[in-house]
Amino acid sequence: MAPRGGHAAAAASSGSEDEEVEEAGFSRSYFLAKEKEPSSAKKRARAAAAGKLADLNLVDEQVLRESLAEIPPKHEKEIDALTRSYKDQYRNWLFELRCGFGLLMYGFGSKKLLLEDFASTTLTDFTVVVVNGYLPSINLKQVIAAIAEIFWEQTKLKQKKQSGKKSQLSQNFASQSIDDIISFLNNQTPEDGHDGVCLLIHNIDGPALRDAESQQCLAQVSCCPRICIVASVDHVNAPLLWDKKMVHTQFKWSWYHVPTFAPYNVECVFYPLILASGGHAQTTKTALVVLQSLTPNAQSVFRVLAEYQLANEKEEGMPVSSLYTKCRERFLVSSQVTLNSHLTEFKDHDLVKIKKHSDGQDCLRIPLVPDALQKLLQELA
Repeated sequence: MAPRGGHAAAAASSGSEDEEVEEAGFSRSYFLAKEKEPSSAKKRARAAAAGKLADLNLVDEQVLRESLAEIPPKHEKEIDALTRSYKDQYRNWLFELRCGFGLLMYGFGSKKLLLEDFASTTLTDFTVVVVNGYLPSINLKQVIAAIAEIFWEQTKLKQKKQSGKKSQLSQNFASQSIDDIISFLNNQTPEDGHDGVCLLIHNIDGPALRDAESQQCLAQVSCCPRICIVASVDHVNAPLLWDKKMVHTQFKWSWYHVPTFAPYNVECVFYPLILASGGHAQTTKTALVVLQSLTPNAQSVFRVLAEYQLANEKEEGMPVSSLYTKCRERFLVSSQVTLNSHLTEFKDHDLVKIKKHSDGQDCLRIPLVPDALQKLLQELA
């Protein structure tokens, strides 16, 4: 006869197994129910994932910028105190420049006011040339030609002092190649009483200077004997712009961490706001500002292209050959080279797009809807 304890143990074991089976069944039913009927949290997550930024009713960019300008600045005293604290390093920075190093400033916050204060208070023996690298487009050749003009004027002034007569020699650097201008700069020798030219570049990692050709050009300029460079960077990947040779033997960067925490008010003007709708009105306004800065001939060439596009809306664009013919007939250009120079300006400022026609020709198209393009021509007149 089995002991009573054995029956009790068997009954307890059977009961626990039944409980486990029941518990497992309940858990399985629970998760099956969850799969069939998503929770409200899942529904909200899926709805959020399905939403797009384009579905939002975005405010006009100009209105948003005006609203942002009304927000009172914070921590002005602390930011000002931090910026002033860097003044103690000005003498060290100047010493390193005269030793042949380039200064590269990095850190969170706009460094524009800091660098301009350094230039105006400490670089008094230099001729300072400022380059705003945060602009959407920069003509680097014009910058280098301007530096060459400074040295050429100094050369003529020196000859005048020695001979007593004004030099009649002239140099048209704008028509020379970049290599020829850099060769001229390399031939400049240090002179007593003048430290040469300091190239001050705000955002050397800016959108118009990020390509390898621009960086290589600046690196060559930094090697010229009477030129030094002071620059700032803000992009996290800025160091990837340079190889080992450029960093150590050309730019010879001396890195300085100078966070200012100052707002990027000036640098961000040319960047579209994420939560704003630029709209056709804002695009037209931007195009008008660019066109008004171009020559009358360039404006007339743009008008020819715009009129053709309005008259032939269904076409892919205006063939370059057709534009050249029409511009020749109106005496707007004298050669294909002249037309190409205008088109380069248009492309640099995103006024026109070039695409291949179905027959293989290059076609030009202005990226504006007909109404906006019509309004642009009216305001340009």
